[in-house]
Amino acid sequence: MYTELMIIGGLFWSITYLLIIRRGFKDKTYGMPLAALCANISWEAIFSFIFPHSPPQLYINYIWFVIDVVIVLQFLYYGKSEFTRLTNKKFYAMFLLALTTAFFLVFSITREFNDWQGAYAAFGQNLMMSVLFIVMLFSRDNLRGQSIYIALFKMSGTGISSLAFYLYQPISQGVLLPFLFVSIFIYDFIYVILVYQKYRESNIPFWSRL
Repeated sequence: MYTELMIIGGLFWSITYLLIIRRGFKDKTYGMPLAALCANISWEAIFSFIFPHSPPQLYINYIWFVIDVVIVLQFLYYGKSEFTRLTNKKFYAMFLLALTTAFFLVFSITREFNDWQGAYAAFGQNLMMSVLFIVMLFSRDNLRGQSIYIALFKMSGTGISSLAFYLYQPISQGVLLPFLFVSIFIYDFIYVILVYQKYRESNIPFWSRL
């Protein structure tokens, strides 16, 4: 049952990524905060090519990595308009510094805890992402790059993966991972509510922003 739950969680996250890409192109912006994006693609690169997982998770990692490359390109193409005080050189330097830091942080956490599943890094960066999506919504004060569908699929994908780990993985019997599972769900639920409220405030029909 663990494998089935992880496949479903991976599918929901893949849909989340695709919806982020779709919304990004439509709104001409990026849909994933910089720190979260760098951590995501670093995790996928590490557990696809350096410490590869076993199938079917490995194949999911490959899919996520390819999709995240598109999200990175969206950030590099559209992101400059969000950082108007930075020159092009400083903008790209900021991205490279963030990506390098994220890569070695994920790598170091993996080695430090001998966590070859990547659970601590994955759920830790997922909590960071959940918080940063809320920050992005408040910072932009609109729905650019975001949608209720992104929020719902993100919450569902992480929730299902959290449940799978909690029920079937001994690593979840400590304190840290259950704390991360609950915290991520709380922030994801808050994000769904905030996005819903923004739809209502803006009088935007839900079906118009897939």
